[in-house]
Amino acid sequence: MNGNARELAASFDLEKLTPEFYANPYPTYRALRDNEPVKRLPNGCYFLTRYDDLVTAYKNTKAFSSDKKKEFAPKYGSSLLYEHHTTSLVFNDPPAHTRVRRLIMGALSPRAIAEMEPALIALVDRLLDAIAAKGDFELIGDFASAIPVEVIGNLLDVPHEERGPLRDWSLAILGALEPVISPEVFARGNKAVADFLVYLETLVARRRAKPGNPERDVLTRLIQGEPNGERLSEKELLQNCIFLLNAGHETTTNLIGNGLVALLNHPAQKQRLIESPELIKTAIEEMLRYESSNQLGNRMTTERVELGGVTIEAGTSITLGIGAANRDPAQFPDPETFDIARSPNRHLAFATGAHQCAGMALARLEGAIAISRFLARFPNYALSGEPVRGGRVRFRGFLSVPCVTA
Repeated sequence: MNGNARELAASFDLEKLTPEFYANPYPTYRALRDNEPVKRLPNGCYFLTRYDDLVTAYKNTKAFSSDKKKEFAPKYGSSLLYEHHTTSLVFNDPPAHTRVRRLIMGALSPRAIAEMEPALIALVDRLLDAIAAKGDFELIGDFASAIPVEVIGNLLDVPHEERGPLRDWSLAILGALEPVISPEVFARGNKAVADFLVYLETLVARRRAKPGNPERDVLTRLIQGEPNGERLSEKELLQNCIFLLNAGHETTTNLIGNGLVALLNHPAQKQRLIESPELIKTAIEEMLRYESSNQLGNRMTTERVELGGVTIEAGTSITLGIGAANRDPAQFPDPETFDIARSPNRHLAFATGAHQCAGMALARLEGAIAISRFLARFPNYALSGEPVRGGRVRFRGFLSVPCVTA
């Protein structure tokens, strides 16, 4: 096995992934961690798989830049995708990152999130009623993906009748972040940004004319800016509205889908959560660790750095293996074991440091309410067919999970 693991690590190429890797990347991650934790890829980039190395990269924002202009220029050219991904919060360094993040966090205060709970419970219960009436259901389309699109729609106060295209736009734009993309995926991503911008210009114009409550309506808050006069430019405003929908949508869908499938694959843990529903908070953290919704991050070195005895020159692209770091035995005892009561559990599913996910409290709330209420209603849910993975390496989740309620 050691020989196989060494071979697996030696042959790993993020631009030439196998069907086996898409199905289950964790044996490869383990081989890389054990044999080449700071792996130089054929294209000259580096792939990191150790927990401590990722934390170093997250915390040192000066040496490990999040600015993607240099990295994305050859991939996207002067396209709308390039403009979007180099303007959004997640792909910027301070001070631009700090300014946008402060505005968004102001609208995602603990009080604002707590006030969302009753509407979230009502939404989940409506979806569960519809599933109960059918018996046979599709876990992603009928449940997991329907929750975040409503929550983000509410945050930006998008009228219900206008929410139809939001999920497809999100999937198209995020799909273009995969390590290698086809011309079709590129074209679809660009069209989604274009369509989204046209829609948002109308939405923003309406909101400027008739502002909402900035304590609850993120769009109004972003338009109005800070009391000190700090405001986003029109371009920053529109692109970060797209970012908010995308960031909060696919990852939360994956958290709910991955979590409920993980429970099916670990019946003893599922039974334990049914019998001890108070474990939902630690269960959500374990779902985030065990099957991270977002598996990869990226940085660019701005100076020469050393990681694990490997010297990396300035201007080198780094891929952060979040899914690998979250199963690092140096940080997590028995990392391949799914344990809903695991504590401590300092996983990196939401990153750490300056770029820690701005919406993580909301994602945790969505996951906890969705999964706990689903389990209470359908404790005997089961697969009725083979789950279909999303075919993506960065965002790990399912496209469809056919199920029955009992």
